[in-house]
Amino acid sequence: MSDRLKTFIRQRASDLGFDVCRFASATDAWPAGERLRAFVGDGRHGAMEWMETTLDRRAHPTAMWDGARTAVVLGMNYGPDQNPLPELDDRSAGYISVYARGDDYHEVIKGRLKILAGQMAARLGADVKVFVDTAPLMEKPLAQRAGLGWQGKHTNLLSRTHGNWLFLGTILTAAEIAPDEAESEHCGRCTACLDACPTNAFPAPFQLDARRCLSYLTIEYAGAWPVEFRTATGSRIYGCDDCLAVCPWNKFAQGAREMRLQARDALAGPRLADLMTLDDAAFRALFSKSPVKRIGRDRFIRNVLYAVGNSADLSLIAPARKLLDDPAPVVRGAAVWALSRLMAPADFAALAASVSEPDPEVRREWGSRSVAEGRSLSPPGLAGG
Repeated sequence: MSDRLKTFIRQRASDLGFDVCRFASATDAWPAGERLRAFVGDGRHGAMEWMETTLDRRAHPTAMWDGARTAVVLGMNYGPDQNPLPELDDRSAGYISVYARGDDYHEVIKGRLKILAGQMAARLGADVKVFVDTAPLMEKPLAQRAGLGWQGKHTNLLSRTHGNWLFLGTILTAAEIAPDEAESEHCGRCTACLDACPTNAFPAPFQLDARRCLSYLTIEYAGAWPVEFRTATGSRIYGCDDCLAVCPWNKFAQGAREMRLQARDALAGPRLADLMTLDDAAFRALFSKSPVKRIGRDRFIRNVLYAVGNSADLSLIAPARKLLDDPAPVVRGAAVWALSRLMAPADFAALAASVSEPDPEVRREWGSRSVAEGRSLSPPGLAGG
């Protein structure tokens, strides 16, 4: 009965566009909870306070629902057609992480999980609950337990058949279904992902300090970044794929077959000059149905301006200057930094002397750039600041 049931669920999952479907116990011992507690205890979660407030609920799958007995873990491939990292060479274009170039995967996956869960409930006569990664359920350890892949040295799920490019979803059920074999770790001595990180966000293999991660900084962090991360971000304006894209296991990966997850033309290498002109309405229109929309226009333009400061593109000075009058302090502060990188020192010093800035944080940005560094700024395009 269990084998026939698993075949039924897998077939329905495949019909709904999932590329892999496997099963794990939801009640077994859960060491991942203690690892998460240590991660938060060390402060490596940064400003993601929700990780603290939901820590107990993340401690074990049954902490989410004490009736859970089996986890059905599903993966949907979102692989790019080619290695995206060469796109970083174009410093006048913004780099958006591969996962965010199509429709929001939460919406794509959750709707289909609900359909599958309904079919399972009718077949099993048991309660079910659906989870995507917005819920406090540790999906990657569950996926490894179910055999979809393993958490690599970069802490992301890694698959022998799909490389690094799998979105995950989970259905917990009160039914007892025989688990599949867990996956073991297959990274070996490879350190490609650790070596590729532009901000050294991995203190050790299988450990991440989110405070140094460009995905965290571009998406989760609300304020002005430390200068070292501004220069390291290059042209990355939403997320970072470096540790994923360099993995040798990607040689087995294929492009996404789900049309809604494939990259939109407008989000593959958008020009920084165009992005700087976005007001809130234009931002929402461009990123309709995109996960980028959730960070809001102001945080996004901050990211864009950091990329502008790294671009060496002097044609971006004029649009960056217009943002010195932006209503959002975080945008004005990022514009100061971008201009300090692009303008000749004397021109930037003259500009600084002419500006009256009401926000104390942005005034400090002007002061730190014009006083501490303005006299020794490198020529545009060279390292500095």
